[in-house]
Amino acid sequence: MFYDPTFILVLPALFFAMYAQFKVNSTFSRFLRERSYAGFTGSQIARQILDDNGLHNVNVERIGGRLTDHYDPRSNTVRLSADVYSGTSVAALGVAAHEVGHAVQHAQKYAPLALRTGLFPVASLGSQMAMPLFLLGFLFSFDVLMLVGIWFFIAALGFQLVTLPVEFNASRRALGFLSAGGYLSRAEVPKAKAVLNAAALTYVAAVAVSATQLLRLLLLRGQRRR
Repeated sequence: MFYDPTFILVLPALFFAMYAQFKVNSTFSRFLRERSYAGFTGSQIARQILDDNGLHNVNVERIGGRLTDHYDPRSNTVRLSADVYSGTSVAALGVAAHEVGHAVQHAQKYAPLALRTGLFPVASLGSQMAMPLFLLGFLFSFDVLMLVGIWFFIAALGFQLVTLPVEFNASRRALGFLSAGGYLSRAEVPKAKAVLNAAALTYVAAVAVSATQLLRLLLLRGQRRR
């Protein structure tokens, strides 16, 4: 946005976000080198868990990039990066099972996921428009624009907050799938959990950054109105 003394409020959260990104990359890289005892690939695990849950209509595809794995509810597709799709590591299996967890959530109409899906259009618009609107209102002392920008920002933050239980639940499901199916040994489950916990930390950090940024906007609006 722009620099002012209130920016210091956001700095701790930004450092936390940098740490979270480092943590997920380092943890993923560490367990990417550790082959699982069963030797299944991420795509095989994803397909098997989907079939076990009756989700034969959900496809599993390879995509480019690193840590770009996701479930697309619009096309009923689990998309896995190359390291996960073809990998046999503990990290690959954990990530693959996590994305399948989202597919199972979708099939079971998991309430927080449905809420997040409903919030997405507003949150997407809010993330794009919040700062420009607030900045214009701030520069021209137009309080209504600042207020609209803040509400857009609140919508985006709400989406991030709802994302937390969705991600935590998908990770719990993933560990359950891997353990119950015998795809990971008892000693390997905590390692997969470490990968998923590190990934979840990035979502927590994103909420922290947005929350402190919201506080900053409220303070700036209060100063401008004096």
